[in-house]
Amino acid sequence: MANPHLTTSSIWRLHHGDQEIARLTVTGTDMPWTHAEVETLPGFEEFRPLFAEQERAVDEEDWEQAEACYARIRHALTMTFPDGSPVAEFMLHIHDDGTAGWRWHDRKAVSLCGGRTPAHAGMRNATSGGSA
Repeated sequence: MANPHLTTSSIWRLHHGDQEIARLTVTGTDMPWTHAEVETLPGFEEFRPLFAEQERAVDEEDWEQAEACYARIRHALTMTFPDGSPVAEFMLHIHDDGTAGWRWHDRKAVSLCGGRTPAHAGMRNATSGGSA
């Protein structure tokens, strides 16, 4: 049975506190990645530079900086599934072209970055729908 959260056109939401700042409309999946078009809402602009910094770090293979951006994103933002329930863990990339890619897990104990292995290696292509 297909995961209803991954159905094309399902809408995930990005929040800063209790404010919804972006809607992520699923366009497809390439497991473990989910891909979407991004509709930004008031409050998102504060975080645009952080996502740009993260994308730059991944492009430059600066894994330490990419991990630092990931930590800042996770500290400041939360995501919800299309049904409104919270996403326990996620690694989100929002690109300048209005697309996004993310990995997620419904349990907090799962690490999506773990260890010294560059978790973001190959992410630029993976999150934009290309091959790594």
